[in-house]
Amino acid sequence: MGEKYSVEKVHSNTKIDEDIYEITIKGKFEGKPGQFYMLRAWDRDPTLSRPISINNIDEEKITFLYRVFGRGTEILSKLKKDDEIKITGPLGNGFDIENIKGKVAVVAGGIGIAPMRYLINELKDCSIDLYVGLRSRNKIVDNVEKNVNNFYLSTENGEVGHKGYVTELLKPEQYDVVLCCGPEIMMAKVITMCEEKKVPVYVSMENRMACGIGACLVCTCKTKSGRKRSCKEGPVFLGEELVIND
Repeated sequence: MGEKYSVEKVHSNTKIDEDIYEITIKGKFEGKPGQFYMLRAWDRDPTLSRPISINNIDEEKITFLYRVFGRGTEILSKLKKDDEIKITGPLGNGFDIENIKGKVAVVAGGIGIAPMRYLINELKDCSIDLYVGLRSRNKIVDNVEKNVNNFYLSTENGEVGHKGYVTELLKPEQYDVVLCCGPEIMMAKVITMCEEKKVPVYVSMENRMACGIGACLVCTCKTKSGRKRSCKEGPVFLGEELVIND
């Protein structure tokens, strides 16, 4: 399965919550959970396309969930039905779902929930608990929490769920494997917790990217065996390989 470039038409682009949008493109698409596409809906400015994780794929469409945090994603948020969008993918190294078995904890922080919907949908023969940490309750988990055995939510303001951090709820020793995506400070904590309990953990790094194909080296992250590219060797890495916040 290799990446390909195509010009498609937007099927829908819906505001899910404050600054968070879900864009869908109809057609037959490929990709593993944890992989991403480069999206672009402009000519020269801004220079770079935007890497967006696959939120879901079904027989009719591909879905991306993204947060508006700069000029590129702001342009994406203005797209309407039938507007053209240029996409390249699937890119990167996703989760090895064929070898994930048993009791699984999926841990996400904020927009890190984006690749986890597809991951949860594709995991087979697993008992899945979902842990999500948010600043405040929003709708980005509404289509995910229905597909898991147990759903644990934390909000920093205590609006709903546990008041505090999602890592305060997680007990890694209860699981065969932990899968994680979110802010680096959260992932670093999850990695440490899993290492202490000798539980394997895989994390999806969301580094800033330029080319998306491993040529520019903008997205490298530090590992115990040297720097590796998030867009090529990652974005999914075995937690014990990474050096975060050293």
